[in-house]
Amino acid sequence: QVQLVESGGGLVQAGGSLRLSCAASGSIVRVSTMGWFRQGPGKQRELVATITSGSSTNYADSVKGRFSISRDNARNTVDLQMNSLKPEDTAVYYCNANIWAKGAGLMDYWGKGTLVTVSS
Repeated sequence: QVQLVESGGGLVQAGGSLRLSCAASGSIVRVSTMGWFRQGPGKQRELVATITSGSSTNYADSVKGRFSISRDNARNTVDLQMNSLKPEDTAVYYCNANIWAKGAGLMDYWGKGTLVTVSS
């Protein structure tokens, strides 16, 4: 069984910074693409950023230049550094990973989410 556990959410003023972290654990054979998604109040879940095992990155236009995604393949972790935060970044942030698990093949896994609130 595989688990993704996020940490680092909280309340921050506009213009501030937060760093989110996510750790994958369990019967992992290999971790492929990892990423962060978010769901704001009354909105659909949307992609924030992804990073492949080779460290190629992709960002939503709304966060380019402000957010940075990174990963540690040895520890199966992915981080999201968020700078110059805006009130519209307020959302529950979810970690996502495509993982080969023992006996399960390649599957998509999600964390439970961590709340980021940006005050104006």
